[in-house]
Amino acid sequence: MNFRDYSTPQEAEMELAPMIDVVFLLLIFFIVTWNSAQQERNVDVSVPAAEEGADKDRQVGEIIVNVDKEGIIVVNGVRVTEDDLLGRLHDIAEAYPDQAVILRGDSNASFQHIINILDVCKKANIWNIAFATTKPEEASKPKKSGKSP
Repeated sequence: MNFRDYSTPQEAEMELAPMIDVVFLLLIFFIVTWNSAQQERNVDVSVPAAEEGADKDRQVGEIIVNVDKEGIIVVNGVRVTEDDLLGRLHDIAEAYPDQAVILRGDSNASFQHIINILDVCKKANIWNIAFATTKPEEASKPKKSGKSP
């Protein structure tokens, strides 16, 4: 007598619950990332255009300092004074000596406002400073002279 059941094995069904969990986690991740990226940039700041600007790889933990045309300083969506900025940068520079700072100065801002921020960075012992620029639009580029087709 043979009591074993040799019936065909049941096919595995696809579980939807783990897949839905993963989709929701990805959705939350992208929303949080997008939100923090929007806080870095101040839409009131129009950075100057530069033809030779390079797209540099972003560093982890870099600080973005926005300076508008009136000289108002905004860091992480919060308006700060030069003294507050000095305190923050000094504390960060002590913890992270190679801290990167990206300076987003408005193209209509006074040059003195930008120099003041550079002085604050120097006092805080931060040397890794980059200036944010945009590429000029194709319509505003002068046409190159050459043979026409």
